Amino acid sequence: MAGTVLVVEDDEALLSSLTTELQFEDYTVVNATDGKTALTTYENNRGQLDLILLDWMLPELDGLGVLRRIRRHDDLPVIMMTARDYVGDKVAGLDTGADDYITKPFDIEELLARIRVILRHQQHQTVTESKLHVGDVSLDTRSRQVLRQGRLIQLTQREYELLLCLMKNAGQTLTRDELLDAVWGADFEGQPNIVDVYVRYLRRKLNAGQASELIHTVRGVGYVLSDEYEG
Repeated sequence: MAGTVLVVEDDEALLSSLTTELQFEDYTVVNATDGKTALTTYENNRGQLDLILLDWMLPELDGLGVLRRIRRHDDLPVIMMTARDYVGDKVAGLDTGADDYITKPFDIEELLARIRVILRHQQHQTVTESKLHVGDVSLDTRSRQVLRQGRLIQLTQREYELLLCLMKNAGQTLTRDELLDAVWGADFEGQPNIVDVYVRYLRRKLNAGQASELIHTVRGVGYVLSDEYEG
């Protein structure tokens, strides 16, 4: 398969046409027709999606709102689709984190070419940026191995995702709500203090036999992962 694409479009005829064309090019396609469903579909397929085609004008939540929520914790490629051809709209979409912008009506061959360019770039980044390092901790996103000073640290799926989020944003303070959205999803209905519980679990495993603390509490705000933090 060429990759998995989430197509978010409320025009059923266009949605059907895009799905058919993408499947013909050997892409796996998942669909959503409104903003809220788009976020749920994104959460349900997280880690399996390669790109999102996102319409601007959507029921429930517009495309810009969907993009903002995804960009809180994911750099998944997004191409905005819209009938609006104002320069201000394009700037707003790109500033919010869209990778590209295409105005309706568009030629399907142009769209497919843009998708190929973005996915090639993304694949190159994945190869070159598969390892994250903060201090003496390394995380390999391909093997999902976490090491501290060469010692393998066994993490649960949720602990791994929490550490990955903190390492991707090393040096930046993340609120509990941001961590909750990134790791548990926007639709999580449990208690917000689940973040504190898992931070404790993660600290215990990272700090075993170590003198230095990497995950720091920023009182009244959230947490930051840094080997140079002075709170």
